[in-house]
Amino acid sequence: QVQLVESGGGLVQAGGSLRLSCAASGSIFSSDAMGWYRQAPGNQRELVAAIISGGITNYADSVKGRFTISRDNAKNTVYLQMNSLKPEDTAVYYCNLGRNRRAYWGQGTQVTVSS
Repeated sequence: QVQLVESGGGLVQAGGSLRLSCAASGSIFSSDAMGWYRQAPGNQRELVAAIISGGITNYADSVKGRFTISRDNAKNTVYLQMNSLKPEDTAVYYCNLGRNRRAYWGQGTQVTVSS
């Protein structure tokens, strides 16, 4: 069983930056798919960024050029660096790990961007 704990959320002004972290209770393997999702009130949960084996990354069009996902397997941690934040980035951000056709989720961390 994998447990994920997100941190780093908070309140920031538009144009600011935040760095989210997701720490896993156990080891992260290079074969694990890791991702960040977000859900704003009234909206469905959506993929923000993902990183898979080989360091291949994928981003939602809305965050390309502003957000960067990275992972440190030695520290069992995945990061999401968010720059040039916009009010529409306001949401609860969730960490996700995919392994052996199972998905694991963190409890989420709130990001609020004021205009």
